Amino acid sequence: MGISLGWSSASVTLGYSVMMLVYALTAYLSGLILDRFGTRPVYGIAAILGGLGFGLTSRVDTHLAYLVSFGLLGGVATGMLWVSSTVSVRKWYVGKTYAGMWGLAFSGAPMAQFLLAQLLRPRLGAAQAKLDTAVASLLDASGGASDGAAVSAALFNTAVRTDPGVAPALASLDAAWRSQMLVLGLIVGATLAVAMVFARRSPDYYGIEPFGTVSPAAVSGRTTGSARPDSEHEWSIREAFSRYAIWGAIVVFLSSMMAEFLVWTQVVSFWTGDMGYSLAEAASVYALIGLVGIFGMPLMGRLADWLVQQVGNEPLGRKLMLVAGPVGGALACVLLLGSANRFMAYAACVVFALYWAVVPGGVVGYVGALYGRRALGRIWGLATLIVMGTGPFLGTFIGSSLRDSTGSYRYSMLFALGSFILSAVLATTLPRALPLASVLPSAGTPGIKQASAGKQG
Repeated sequence: MGISLGWSSASVTLGYSVMMLVYALTAYLSGLILDRFGTRPVYGIAAILGGLGFGLTSRVDTHLAYLVSFGLLGGVATGMLWVSSTVSVRKWYVGKTYAGMWGLAFSGAPMAQFLLAQLLRPRLGAAQAKLDTAVASLLDASGGASDGAAVSAALFNTAVRTDPGVAPALASLDAAWRSQMLVLGLIVGATLAVAMVFARRSPDYYGIEPFGTVSPAAVSGRTTGSARPDSEHEWSIREAFSRYAIWGAIVVFLSSMMAEFLVWTQVVSFWTGDMGYSLAEAASVYALIGLVGIFGMPLMGRLADWLVQQVGNEPLGRKLMLVAGPVGGALACVLLLGSANRFMAYAACVVFALYWAVVPGGVVGYVGALYGRRALGRIWGLATLIVMGTGPFLGTFIGSSLRDSTGSYRYSMLFALGSFILSAVLATTLPRALPLASVLPSAGTPGIKQASAGKQG
């Protein structure tokens, strides 16, 4: 897109930044809708705006149109998806079943990453290669350098772009990315429409218990109360965010997201710029993350559920996994720093994929284990707003700044390593239970109620 429209990488990246900002702002709204009306309307909104956003992006010619279609519409659609999908799984599956089912459901993310790459890469790759060859031939004829950097720089020259040998190749690339973006819009709209048809409200709505329900002590670390859904305390936002548990989960997740998004956005440049990989080789290694994630997510989910059963306390089990996940992320960064050795690069991708399978779902499992299901949509929606509104931006910005100031992506990877280590340390401070006074009604605690109050006697 950037090449065919003559936009700088900063202009293209701005669209992604707008998308992530809108994503974060939409997350809280999607949580409110989810708690009140279930997942079906959320998926419906995402299907319409996602399909429309990517479809319109395939026709943009101005930067403002790109920011509106990709940044605004695409951001709303993706913001609707993360909270609703994650919380929906937590509402239906708890205790010894949550992580396994979350892993199975979200294995669709790496599967889509891998399959879409195979679907879209051939035509885009062929068009890009044709353009590179045309520009390199023109530069060779003029006696100038024709390496990759020279070709990229030449494409911002109007005389080069309008050259009879280059213009047809540029038009071919333009047609390729537009058609693939349109295909992506159709896929997003169709798959989310199917998801909307099969979506269901929370089990409480149907008067049943979620799968995996165990005793209250095992679920929440509390020693009294009932395991029935109608006895679960419904937290207000003010109550929930007055406890360290949610803020602890936020800073753990935020630290990991800073590192994770830095790696996602800069590891290919790190390999090509610092480690001497070709772009094709770097892309091939990168694809391994998605391939491993397809199987790693359900397997790591099963491992997390097994750990919960072994320790007999769900918040404690989820907490231990939130310590282990960032440790894995840190190990992946260590391996990346040694990825001049190709084996180390492949090992880093495997370990990073396993980290990816643990933390995003694990933090929701931890919060859900402590705060229950009734208000989880709005609680996690607000937490997502805070994390995703700052973490990805800060991580990529700091990483880019370090690259610009040092001339190497190595320092960016070192920052990611430190951020993962910080996340693991912070995870050790997470509480394994909430105080009884926080969740049980008493004569001296006005304003705190349980849904089952009035059903006693």
